[in-house]
Amino acid sequence: MTLRCSMLVAALATAVCQGAQAQTIDRLDLDYRSAQARLLERSDAIQGADADVRSKEAQKGSMSTLRRPTVEFEGQMIRYQKTLYLPLGPLADVAQDYAIYDPLRFEIERTSTRPIVTATLPLYSGGQIPAAQAGAAAQLGQSRAERQIVIDNGLLQMTQFYFGQQLLERVRDVRRDALAGLDRHVADALKLEQEGFISRAQRLQAQVARDDAARELEKAQADLASAQVALAGALRAPSGVDPVSPIFVIRQPLRSLDTYVDTALRAHPQLDRLGALEDQAEAGVALQRAKLRPTIYGFAQYNFDRRDTLLTDPDWSVGVGLRYTLFSGVGRSQAVQAARETVTQANAGLREARTQIEIGVTRSWNDAEAARRRFELTDTAITAAQENLRVQTLGYQEQQTTSLDVIDAQLGLARSRIQRAQAGYDFVVALAQLLHVSGQIATLPDYIDQGERVTP
Repeated sequence: MTLRCSMLVAALATAVCQGAQAQTIDRLDLDYRSAQARLLERSDAIQGADADVRSKEAQKGSMSTLRRPTVEFEGQMIRYQKTLYLPLGPLADVAQDYAIYDPLRFEIERTSTRPIVTATLPLYSGGQIPAAQAGAAAQLGQSRAERQIVIDNGLLQMTQFYFGQQLLERVRDVRRDALAGLDRHVADALKLEQEGFISRAQRLQAQVARDDAARELEKAQADLASAQVALAGALRAPSGVDPVSPIFVIRQPLRSLDTYVDTALRAHPQLDRLGALEDQAEAGVALQRAKLRPTIYGFAQYNFDRRDTLLTDPDWSVGVGLRYTLFSGVGRSQAVQAARETVTQANAGLREARTQIEIGVTRSWNDAEAARRRFELTDTAITAAQENLRVQTLGYQEQQTTSLDVIDAQLGLARSRIQRAQAGYDFVVALAQLLHVSGQIATLPDYIDQGERVTP
């Protein structure tokens, strides 16, 4: 029985190990460039934005032929009755002798077909055609800008997920190392308690610190699991993603603030979007003004059934027409004023956006520089924390320091390591935000190549 249980346990352990190994193999190892490309390829939001751009391109293309003639075919089959009266004039007296009364009355009842082709060509639209074409072009520009906004937002979010998962992996590893160190400390404290060198209260202090570290490790593992799900979902990788490009820091100062501001005011897609809205508003004003003018058109009509037709239908006809609205239920001058106010609104929105972008660039640039300097200060903190733990551990073994001193040193080293990783992550996120607000988020891989890897 014991042998069977042992074999069953061994088989289960082997199956679990194989499952874990298969899951690890299925996980994708992606550097940042590959993750960026995968996001652009797999994101549903980006695909939706692409579809909207294609829709607006087709709409703009449909507007390019507005000056061409419109040719319509109309086919009718009608049953009608027609009564005709023919006055006899001087023959009326003679006709009365033959019981024919003036006027002669003819009644026709028949079925007729009317196959007619009509062509209409706009000669002068008052400006409505150029206004409609300008509006369609502006809508396409807006759609392209909105697609770029979706792409930039997706890249920024993916960046936070990509490096955030690595940060939480570092935190988990640090918490695991801290727990292992406190486990060793508890074991040493238990031996010293048994030998009578320390009290039970001192050993319990070590045990309490160890249990706190275990809880911190559990929390770190749960946070990491959530981060892994977020990154896998963003990249459409159900098996999970292992980031290859590490958290990095650029030691040298960034380019000047003015450089990023100038680039943002040229390249930010939000400004392109608002500029397109302004163009649409201008096209709306032109369209409303055009409605105040007459339109002139040419037309032609041809009847394919000349034998079986109505008396009033011509065989063919050509001509020129003019159409002008004298009165309308809509106040046309008010419509023009409303369109002008829309232009004013668009101008104000564009100016406000420029101001907000300048503020955002400044804030992000300051955050990135502050994170870079804060990271540099962690170098000495790590070294000091490691040396302090070594000294306190040796002192505790020689009964020169207390258990609390060792615990504080252990936790201090863990805290310094986490602060270093956090400072590196803060730099990456601040840099990504700076590039995002300046319309350059796609260039982040170039900064990664220049950066220094943040070691645990």
